Amino acid sequence: MGLLDILLGRTKPVVPDLDQLFALPSAAVTLQAAAGFAPTGDGAVCFATVEGAAFEQTHREVQALLDADAGRTGPPVELSRDGYGYSWLVSRRSPGELPELVNDLHAVNSAMEVNGFGPQLLCSLAGFADGTGRVLALVYLYKRGTFYPFAPLPGAAERRDGALELQVKAALADDLRIEQDLSRWFPVWGAPGL
Repeated sequence: MGLLDILLGRTKPVVPDLDQLFALPSAAVTLQAAAGFAPTGDGAVCFATVEGAAFEQTHREVQALLDADAGRTGPPVELSRDGYGYSWLVSRRSPGELPELVNDLHAVNSAMEVNGFGPQLLCSLAGFADGTGRVLALVYLYKRGTFYPFAPLPGAAERRDGALELQVKAALADDLRIEQDLSRWFPVWGAPGL
């Protein structure tokens, strides 16, 4: 980064560090102790919609890779689209299989990246719920290399529980690289599993 970049306020883009995803299982222990949220087993990778043979081949590769998991039940990865035009590759595991879910998310992200779809990757998320029906997701921002909590209010159309999000941010500060710029805590309405 040069002097001109500093003067013009340009920043060097953060290189995605997909290995940050492997911090989720230990963060889940902290999250359960601090706020009573346990993994749901649902996770997803969000990306700008891609069409064509190259993406179909990548999707088949991801399916084959996750099919190799002998302990897996159900479809390895489902492809869905939300109302905002984004695509989601969704992995569903049992609630006790968070490490395996993280492996799935890492594999999907890596396959997309290796096959040239890195610029389309937006985020990955893992779902959590408490005993009262509240849900939240820990969202990994691919282009920032950071996490943030997203907590939609139950029964409310596109409203968030900001207090819960800040509580989770404080609880996980030592476990995850938390996004400090709150304006980048984008809502993921329509995310599978939420």
